[in-house]
Amino acid sequence: MAASLRVGCQGMLRSLVFGARAVATGRGVRALHTLGRLRGVAPTQVFMPALSPTMEEGNIVKWLKKEGEMVNAGDALCEIETDKAVVTMESSDDGVLAKIMIDEGSRNVRLGVLIALLVEEGQDWKQVEVPVVTASPTPQVTPSDSATDVTAQLPQTQPGKHRIRLSPAARRILETNGLDPNIIAPSGPHGIITKEDALRALELKKEPVVESMQATTTPQPEKIPSVPQPTPAPSTSRPAIPPMSIPGKPLATGTFSEIPTSNIRKVIAKRLTESKSTIPHSYASTDCDLGAVLKLRKELAKDDIKVSVNDFIIKATAVTIKQMPDVNVRWESEGPRQLDSIDISIAVATDRGLITPIVKEAADKGLKEIAASAKVLAQKARDGKLLPEEYQGGSFSISNLGMFGISGFSAVINPPQSCILAVGSSRTELALDNDEEGNPQIVQRQLLNVTLSSDGRLVDDDLASRFLERFRTNLENPIHCALL
Repeated sequence: MAASLRVGCQGMLRSLVFGARAVATGRGVRALHTLGRLRGVAPTQVFMPALSPTMEEGNIVKWLKKEGEMVNAGDALCEIETDKAVVTMESSDDGVLAKIMIDEGSRNVRLGVLIALLVEEGQDWKQVEVPVVTASPTPQVTPSDSATDVTAQLPQTQPGKHRIRLSPAARRILETNGLDPNIIAPSGPHGIITKEDALRALELKKEPVVESMQATTTPQPEKIPSVPQPTPAPSTSRPAIPPMSIPGKPLATGTFSEIPTSNIRKVIAKRLTESKSTIPHSYASTDCDLGAVLKLRKELAKDDIKVSVNDFIIKATAVTIKQMPDVNVRWESEGPRQLDSIDISIAVATDRGLITPIVKEAADKGLKEIAASAKVLAQKARDGKLLPEEYQGGSFSISNLGMFGISGFSAVINPPQSCILAVGSSRTELALDNDEEGNPQIVQRQLLNVTLSSDGRLVDDDLASRFLERFRTNLENPIHCALL
């Protein structure tokens, strides 16, 4: 008994002095694992956010912070290619970037996937504990919930508990889209409403009302008694011979190369297919005389005011929409909706696909302001630096292929908009006209072909024709149009 007591005391002493490593038992291994977990640093998890309302996955283009580098709330963390553009993701927390979970260059990263870990300042970031969780615990909105009011879906905050704090990006998104920050629950440190919070609220606001689902039981079609078919007569022609194949060798089908598809290309393909299959397109064309526009351009160039023909087209389109507000409509899930603002979407070709930044309130802007806005937006689109509010929305689209020598074409409507104006290149034609004294003479005219694609549910042929007639008048009288 004394020997047993002595062995037990020695075991306890060895455990106290040398810790769990002195005990080579299963209990000792578990104790060592527990000590290791205690030494690990609990991180703050960073998930792949929804940077646009239609985004389902994204590509990590570049990390702007390195592991071990200090990060403040609002700092640029990485660049993510969404289905629209390359967007800079801002950090919503303060801390140190402890581990990058998804390397830059990774493609098709789904929403909610863990992409990075942060630890608090002063903690050993090299000892960060990598969690098993790979998806964000943010609850998803079910179709049944989306049938209720949008504000009921947003996380509600209790007024009076804390002061509303917004990150710069979140403030810009909320002010642009008229969202109330009081109905948004902040997820950032110290109660800050982050960019992701604002985008999530914007996505819920724009989510269409889902119609009630149809009954699961559908009536079966009435069975038609089968009619016995006559026995075919034997054919006298030679039977078809299947292609000969050699065992072990596949049939020759040609060679091909896989082309990687960007998220923007995928969205473009999906939206174009939906547009052509669900929207009844109608087309109408006309020619516009550019003589007065070209003359005014030369006069403005003398004062170092550089405007393009496309800037005149944007202005004439916006003024025409202001004169004919029936065209400023869009088709949504519940039916037609009249728009108050006149925001012109301009198609810009990039190496990632076509994107349509928006010249907002174009009817109230002068030619010089329109030219400056269009130039900045086009460059940001090519660089992939457009903000979501700079390409989402719009009431009317313009696609100009004249600089590529395209004489005329028909464009596909950008839903839920009702119209898109396709602009071709100008051409020179000879025409008979009278001079100031009334004598006939042959003159050159510079004509521009434009084609209006319109949604037949909203803009009938009569309205489309009158719109093009008014547009031609405004474009051919640019001085008068600029004063409207």
